[in-house]
Amino acid sequence: MRSLDLSAVSWRKSSYSNQDGGACVEVSDDFATLVPVRDSKAPHGPVLTFPADGWSSFLSAVKVGELHA
Repeated sequence: MRSLDLSAVSWRKSSYSNQDGGACVEVSDDFATLVPVRDSKAPHGPVLTFPADGWSSFLSAVKVGELHA
């Protein structure tokens, strides 16, 4: 597996993240086929990558309430 260079990507914070440091997720839209995701409280920590179509399906399921905590 080859390494993905994330040193120059743009990150955007989830609209569900709050100012107090809770639920802070950031994603990058810089790749056509992959979506890197990280914890904004640990910007130099690990990054998960998801296939773009899988990430889109996940977001759709969250928006319509198909996933429960």
